[in-house]
Amino acid sequence: MKIRVIALGRAKPGPEKTLCESYAKRLTWPCELVELEARKGLAGAELIAAEAALIEKVLAARRETKRVLVALDERGQHLTSRDFAKRLAALGNQGYGEIDFVIGGADGLAPVIRDRAALLLAFGAMTWPHLLVRVLLMEQIYRAQTIIAGHPYHRD
Repeated sequence: MKIRVIALGRAKPGPEKTLCESYAKRLTWPCELVELEARKGLAGAELIAAEAALIEKVLAARRETKRVLVALDERGQHLTSRDFAKRLAALGNQGYGEIDFVIGGADGLAPVIRDRAALLLAFGAMTWPHLLVRVLLMEQIYRAQTIIAGHPYHRD
């Protein structure tokens, strides 16, 4: 299974970027991070629309395999790590060779992106900095892979 994380904003060198790269290297699944930035000076609905257009352009790129979209959103489901792993395993069993995860900008995702997602996922009711959301997502993807493989990284 191939993982692609589409995130708004560019990570500067620092501990968050280093952690993301560390989890990506641990994965046996191929993993790609796509960073997007909307034009400066936009705000509110105009910014959300511009970000949605950038995301749509990446999603429209021709891919070789069946893929599914998972959007991180505050209205999303709160899953345990085991349930998240079960979802990823089920997607693989349904023939999805690629999973696109999308992390929106500071103002959230446009409804057109949320509506397109097969799964809306939330990391709790708290607000997290976007760079930490990337780290949390990468760690949970790695944890899911270890759960699926029966590796002892995850303990109940």
